[in-house]
Amino acid sequence: MLFTIGYEAATLSALIAELRAAGVEVVVDVRAVAASRRAGFSKTILGTSLEAEGIAYEHLRSLGTPKAGREAARKGRVGEMEEIFGAHMETLEAQHGLARAISIARGRRAALLCFEACAAGCHRRIVADMICEEIGTAVEHLRPVADAGPKVREKTREKAREKAREE
Repeated sequence: MLFTIGYEAATLSALIAELRAAGVEVVVDVRAVAASRRAGFSKTILGTSLEAEGIAYEHLRSLGTPKAGREAARKGRVGEMEEIFGAHMETLEAQHGLARAISIARGRRAALLCFEACAAGCHRRIVADMICEEIGTAVEHLRPVADAGPKVREKTREKAREKAREE
């Protein structure tokens, strides 16, 4: 099983809780720029926080969306972003990154990480599909929720997983 996760609406603790609940062993950060205005989600802090919880972290910049693709996505032009990203994935650099991600996913329970909460409008869905096709596994798109207490968090997590399966 391969997982994906976005941190758009989540706290760092909620993201880690979701990863741990899924049994994720390694997070593969597929952002072109692993910096964030959101506290705790820049590369160094995120990697340190994950590793403190027993989850490995690897940033594969080459699997990130080029600037033009990120701009298209911000404007809601998902189709354009997908075209730009598709062309990027044909580059040698991206192919090397994909090979590394495939190698990681073959040996461990991995989750691809990016910003967007919903995988449907994010390039990580495309990367996940490529990996899954290569290694013959399924993907589950995790949806962490804000810290709201154990019962609320679990019910919301179940609903989010059901919605992600429908997508």
